[in-house]
Amino acid sequence: METSNNSIADAVRPLPKDMSHHFSDVTKARAPSRMKEFYKYFLIPNIGQLAGGLPSASLFPFDTLEAQTARPDRWTPTPNYPDPDGTLSSRLAATSISNPTVASHVVVPHDAPTSDPRKKIDLATALQYGQADGYPPLLSFVREFTRDYLHPNVPYKGGPEVIFTVGSTDGMSKTLEVFSNVWVEGKNDIRERPGLLCEVFMYANVLTQAQPRGIQPVPIEMDDGGMLPYGPGSLEDVLANWDHSKGKRPHLLYTVTMGHNPTSGVLSLERRKELYSICSKYDVIIIEDDPYWYLQYPSAAVEEAKARNLPIPEPKIANTLEKKSGYEYLDSLAPSFLSIDVDGRVVRLDTFSKTVAPGCRMGWITSSPSICERILRVSETGTQQPSGFAQVVIAETIMGPQPEASAAFAARSAKDRATFSGWKMEGWVRWLAGLRGQYERRMNRMSKILEEHAYQLKQSTPMRGSDSDWGVITKTQLYDFKWPRGGMFLWLHMRFETHPLWKAAGSRGNLIDGVALSTALMIFLTRKPYLVLVSPGLMFSATDKIRRERGWAYYRLCFAAESEENVDSCSLRFGEGVQRFWRIKNVKELEALLDDDAQSQSQSQSQRRTQDDDGAQLVNLGSWMGC
Repeated sequence: METSNNSIADAVRPLPKDMSHHFSDVTKARAPSRMKEFYKYFLIPNIGQLAGGLPSASLFPFDTLEAQTARPDRWTPTPNYPDPDGTLSSRLAATSISNPTVASHVVVPHDAPTSDPRKKIDLATALQYGQADGYPPLLSFVREFTRDYLHPNVPYKGGPEVIFTVGSTDGMSKTLEVFSNVWVEGKNDIRERPGLLCEVFMYANVLTQAQPRGIQPVPIEMDDGGMLPYGPGSLEDVLANWDHSKGKRPHLLYTVTMGHNPTSGVLSLERRKELYSICSKYDVIIIEDDPYWYLQYPSAAVEEAKARNLPIPEPKIANTLEKKSGYEYLDSLAPSFLSIDVDGRVVRLDTFSKTVAPGCRMGWITSSPSICERILRVSETGTQQPSGFAQVVIAETIMGPQPEASAAFAARSAKDRATFSGWKMEGWVRWLAGLRGQYERRMNRMSKILEEHAYQLKQSTPMRGSDSDWGVITKTQLYDFKWPRGGMFLWLHMRFETHPLWKAAGSRGNLIDGVALSTALMIFLTRKPYLVLVSPGLMFSATDKIRRERGWAYYRLCFAAESEENVDSCSLRFGEGVQRFWRIKNVKELEALLDDDAQSQSQSQSQRRTQDDDGAQLVNLGSWMGC
């Protein structure tokens, strides 16, 4: 009955709009790979393979691929909704295994007896040349997860398609190639220069990808709720008042909507609808990069209010869409732009980097079938599909051995069998919920400690003996922040204007400005006894103008990379370091830090040290690499 209802609902949905007018010239010219056209014949049972230049699978130097893998209930999840009194947290603690080191044994056989490519998980197929859209068993699982559980409300007929990438960076690179022509200054007309709409603070690596293609960043103002749809500097304002002498009106928008990098916000469904309406009006493609979608923190607003002695806010339902996945955890999360994509203009980037490991170099794109088909053509003559080793290990871990393979595996010794059945869909969702719990607890620990160091208290010395029992206590704010609503980062607004040396005259005739204080503090924190490294907001500013005007006023702190215990000590050292930095009143002491930074930048990367002779380790709260 449910399948019948789904068919009826799909019949009344609109077809996705044709977006081919946005394709680049090269994209329009791409044809299917002639070699890949033969792959459909490879699936014929018992076919004699004389066509393809494939090495013999019997000569692969691997008989099996084996690993010890975590159980999906290794980590304790956190409540899906605010839990002021901790009742739900106590119940959830009982759903996790008592020993987190308990593991299962995974064995990928050389040959699996099944002929169904969607169930055939073995080395003979995974390590062979394959289709560019992905390894069939894992692609089938990810496609089901994406369409039926993660995005069950996509409103266009037929639903979205899925194609594998070599991680989100690769996915972004291919998306830019599909939707933008290369523009060269001095060679091409300025009126043809492409642009990329983005938040004023954004993931900087995307700019590095876009700029060699001549794509100019077009920053949009944002608030605590994310990108602004209306008002000065908003998406509507920028598009409605576009100056064509600066280039083509942008038709690409890039955003990280859940656990925004670097500001950690989560874009609400209401805000998404407003932004989508504007994108539809001005015919803009939405590139939704969501590596942190599963990291949304219901406790943040409550814990923030409790820490600041504010009224506990009323809980808000993030997902008000009608169709649900059947998993409370997934249904509690703010939904993707795909859930309101009636036009078929959303290109979503997902990755296994944050849910499994970055070294997998695996991700996937979800979009309309016509857009995925064009991206497939790019992959066919480029990366093709991700590493077969990574794909088959993840497939075996999540899906488990298939029935035919299980029967063959049963003949092995009890030690080798190890009763592994795979996570399946339920286990995969449970694993994601447990990861959210791990990171949410780290977020709360860092935020609580930073709250305690946000102000500096100072008692003045009485001027007269008769006033010895009296003193004036001044309270100076050093920084402010919102507790992260998602993601892996805390976005700290530094109040450098309260520093004693703000706008002080330097010894070289210069003024000590925000850039100087921001750089000096970052260097100061890398010294003993603090030994923490943060990412400056300058790195995430979309343009030079934003860097000069306000980028220096922010730091991004990552609470994900360190253990829960180390998050405590690192956060404490950071807070103490900021407190001590605000006591620097000598300009020369601050300038010495800046001079040291300039000198260190002249050294090669190989000469830089992160560990002192006595073993004191510099801890990276910035986590610059990969995120």
